[in-house]
Amino acid sequence: MPDRFKSLDPDNWRDFRATAHRMLDAALDRMQGAGDGRVWTPLPPDAKARLTAPVPVDGQGADAVADQIAALLPFGVGNTHPRFFGWVHGAGTPGAVLPAVAAAAMNANLGGRDHGGIYVERQVLDWCRALMGFPADSGGLIVSGTSMATIIALKAARDRRTDFASRRDGVGGLRLVGYASAQAHSCNARAFDMLGLGSDALRAIPCNDAFEMDLDALRASIAADRAAGLTPFAVIGTAGAVNMGAIDDLDGIADICAEQGMWFHVDGAIGAAGRLSDRLRPRLSGFDRADSLAFDFHKWLHVAYDAGCVLVRDEGALRRAFSDRPDYLAQNERGLAAGGFWPVDYGPELSRGFRALKIWAHFLEHGTDALGAAIDRNCDQAQYLAARIAREPALELLAPVPLQIVCFRYGEDDALNDAIVVALQESGVAAPSTTKINGKLAIRVNLTNHRTRASDLDLLVDEVLRLGESLTRD
Repeated sequence: MPDRFKSLDPDNWRDFRATAHRMLDAALDRMQGAGDGRVWTPLPPDAKARLTAPVPVDGQGADAVADQIAALLPFGVGNTHPRFFGWVHGAGTPGAVLPAVAAAAMNANLGGRDHGGIYVERQVLDWCRALMGFPADSGGLIVSGTSMATIIALKAARDRRTDFASRRDGVGGLRLVGYASAQAHSCNARAFDMLGLGSDALRAIPCNDAFEMDLDALRASIAADRAAGLTPFAVIGTAGAVNMGAIDDLDGIADICAEQGMWFHVDGAIGAAGRLSDRLRPRLSGFDRADSLAFDFHKWLHVAYDAGCVLVRDEGALRRAFSDRPDYLAQNERGLAAGGFWPVDYGPELSRGFRALKIWAHFLEHGTDALGAAIDRNCDQAQYLAARIAREPALELLAPVPLQIVCFRYGEDDALNDAIVVALQESGVAAPSTTKINGKLAIRVNLTNHRTRASDLDLLVDEVLRLGESLTRD
């Protein structure tokens, strides 16, 4: 019987090194030219057709695959470009390539055990606790993003409210309900759905004129639910609403949660990064009173996708919500199965990539002062854009600008504004998005890009005015 064993390592390491260096150069060329050319380039039909090929039986080799990877580089979503304005995506940095290479070489599983990656994640979590105002003994985990962080935090909240019986018995007829602003991100309702509570159990609380949660309405909703025999257990405060950047009165929500004996969770997907800004930090003072916090590194902190974090003040509650080790994951005092922090005890994943490495490297490379300065610059740019819009009679600002998101429109026609946005995207000039503000379709401009300059904003406004006039005339 012939020996079919063949390692998957390269047959010729010298050739593979040459291929890897060529791939690295192509990636760095793309990053160096991030501000050149189009913002978004659609994938051509022939490339789409090639991506419908059946699963390969015979391998093509690293050299051929490197060419195919390099061919994809121009066809990303566009968020590295300084005129990508549409969604809250970070712009990334060239330095992200370095930890990505090291993480691939290590191929570490960050579920547990005693190895270097675990200590890196522990240090990143220590930094997060210090930056976000959480105590040194609070629980935490590096995750894919705020959506996963929210599920983890609210599971801890749900389980603690049921004295952890829900882990065995399910939620049954407990009829737990929670509360969030009408401007809150959809991941919160999705978390209620996935935790068996039902998305309708998350009450959408009306907002005031600043698009912040109305605390009188919150109190009334809690009282009504208690009177109906329901069990209010959590309030979600938003720090940086996705539509226009509003920050709820976090201290006010914390007061209500303390009075009512409820869990206080903060969705800081966008705004938590403001803790690195001297300007924004005072507006986020309620963080130090939250029971849990979910936030992203891959948005306003520009860590490469995907990278988020969950912090839970009661470390024991987080651990009890997830820890349930089978025999084959038993811990030891010595050897590889030692170590005081196994992430599997704090979240749903045993198989976990080394996400913490890119966060760790990013903070070491740039430092919090530079990251905070980039946040301040985006806030300044948002005010610059709002002022420019105010000077244009054809344009209308539709919402306050508390952070880095500007919502405006050309004229009064929703369809026209939608057409302007699509034309901007398809032309490659800029990539804003749309949303609804008080029932009106808005051109939404998000500024979470360290490459954006004032000239990019002026070009955007000039093009909106040109397209608005052209499309109206046509």
